[in-house]
Amino acid sequence: MRTNKELFEESKKYLCGGVNSPVRAIKPYPFFTERAKGAMLLDVEGKSYIDYCLCYGPMMLGHKNPEIIDSVKHQLEKGTLFGTPTENEIIFAKRLSQVIPNVEKIRCVSTGTEATMSAVRLARGITGRQKIVKFDGGFHGAHDTVLVKAGSGVVTTTIPGSKGIPEVSIKNTVSINFNDIEALSSVIEKRDVAGIIIEPIMANIGCILPEKGYLKEVKRIAKQNETLLIMDEVITGFRVSLGGAQEYFKVNGDIITMGKIIGGGFPLAAFGGKRKIMNEISPEGQVYNAGTFNGNPVSIAAGLKTLDILERKDTYSGIKKMTEKIMDGIYDMTSKLKIALYGAPGMFCLYFGVDEVKNYDDAKKSNTEMFKRFHKELMKRGVFLPPSQFECNFLSIYHDEQVIDKTLDIMTSALNSIKR
Repeated sequence: MRTNKELFEESKKYLCGGVNSPVRAIKPYPFFTERAKGAMLLDVEGKSYIDYCLCYGPMMLGHKNPEIIDSVKHQLEKGTLFGTPTENEIIFAKRLSQVIPNVEKIRCVSTGTEATMSAVRLARGITGRQKIVKFDGGFHGAHDTVLVKAGSGVVTTTIPGSKGIPEVSIKNTVSINFNDIEALSSVIEKRDVAGIIIEPIMANIGCILPEKGYLKEVKRIAKQNETLLIMDEVITGFRVSLGGAQEYFKVNGDIITMGKIIGGGFPLAAFGGKRKIMNEISPEGQVYNAGTFNGNPVSIAAGLKTLDILERKDTYSGIKKMTEKIMDGIYDMTSKLKIALYGAPGMFCLYFGVDEVKNYDDAKKSNTEMFKRFHKELMKRGVFLPPSQFECNFLSIYHDEQVIDKTLDIMTSALNSIKR
């Protein structure tokens, strides 16, 4: 048996930084997963972890979900990739349009990055404008337009953006504070903004909730200035409710991006909107989007079965109940400590060393060293949170009362350890 450390030493010789995504680069070295099931991960050394990272969001229906596995096996018997349309693509698109507010047509892609990149291109193509407004700490994938004051691994590694981004991209992207209507009004008043791209819940800088009425004001300002509102629901979609954050907060975007959960653990994402907007996408319109793996049959099969499970009446009530249970437990153990706790159905985050977090600036004041110590103690005891103060924690349908109770016991022990 090879150890995690041995594998990492070899990995560094062949993979950039020893990993295929920066957020996986846990110090001093990551653990290498052998297999997973339900709410659990098992590493190559035989140690198990209760998983609250869930691949940074996609696995809400749990690892190795038997229904999704069976659906994928059935498709594999037919073939893996055809390069032609399939009937299941139509069924999938129709079902998305039935549950996602303001979506009548979609285009399937493979990743959330592709979905947001295409949504931005579509907004520019429709309006003829260049500027995009985003929010400090918002992460919308790894493409040039949105890697300005981004969240997720960008803020974790203290990189201000990324080398290699042309100045013109930076010039045409305006990043402002979340939950600040005056800031939005001031940058959009010239009517030169093509689109506002927003995470309705800022889930790549922890879990920052919109203040009451904020999203409705963002929508009003966008409409008033003939700017398209891009609701980035790659994380919140199908998580906080079947209809995502749009349904949860009762605010609709013009272009909606979806990903993570809808693939059931397979690479699948989409962007959509009203027919009038989506008809601008090629081949009907002149805004180009294409991809070899767009709507690939295996991912679509997983996506259809995912929708079947999500539409069951007890899926969201169960997730909501368990989220409340773990948050209540964390609140009880941290009420006398300087820790801010935020969450929504299926997601939560605790910020060390601050009383309140409303935006990126507040989140950056967190005590990241204290979080690292907490994370280390949790790992020793078999609980895996995303390895950053600025990532959100997620729950699956397999995080039941027994799993939550065990987690809370471990968290209590870990907190007591770092308080000494």
